[in-house]
Amino acid sequence: MKPVFLAIVMMTALCGCVGAGNQVLKKENDASVSQKIVDGKTTKSEIKSMFGDPNETSFTDGGNEIWKYTYAYATPKAVDFVPIVGIFAGGADVDKKELVLLFDKNDLVTKHTMNVSNEGVKHGG
Repeated sequence: MKPVFLAIVMMTALCGCVGAGNQVLKKENDASVSQKIVDGKTTKSEIKSMFGDPNETSFTDGGNEIWKYTYAYATPKAVDFVPIVGIFAGGADVDKKELVLLFDKNDLVTKHTMNVSNEGVKHGG
C-alpha cells in the first residue's frame, strides 16, 4: 500500500509545477542568447521575431528603449502535500530567467543581459 501512496504523492507533485511569462525563454541560457544577439548588430525587429513581444518596456532618460522578457517556473516542495504541515512549512523552488535589452535610436541592441536565478519561496509561519 505504501508504494501506491508514494506514487500518488509523486504524481501530484509533478502536476503542481507552474510556468509563467515568456515561454521562449524556458530553453534559453546566457550562452544561447549570446549566440542569437550581437550588440550593435541585432535589430529590434529581429528580437521581436525571436522572442515575441516583451513583458515590459521602458525608456532611459536619454530616450533609448529598454525591453524586458521574463520567465519563471515554480516547483512546489514535497512538504506542501503533507496535510497541515504543508500550510506552515511549504513553499516552492522558483527558477527565474530575465532577458534585458537596451536599444539605441536606430533600433539596434546596444547592450543585453540574461539573468538566471534559483530562489526558494516559503509560505506559512
